[in-house]
Amino acid sequence: MSELAQRTAKMMDMLPEHEQALAFEMLKRIVLAWDPDFTKLTEAEALSLQQAEEELAEGDTVPHDAINWDA
Repeated sequence: MSELAQRTAKMMDMLPEHEQALAFEMLKRIVLAWDPDFTKLTEAEALSLQQAEEELAEGDTVPHDAINWDA
């Protein structure tokens, strides 16, 4: 989470609970206006996706049986 997102979350925690709900709805409307289908990537998400695609293209994967699925 970015520093700005952390600061925003801390500020929202200072609000009374009923005001937090209003602030959340306002923020949700802003995000939906920016990306109605939640399909855009943040810079961090785009970087993670690019790295994952590069690793996959290079064959840098973990075999299925090497994962402890019960953990």
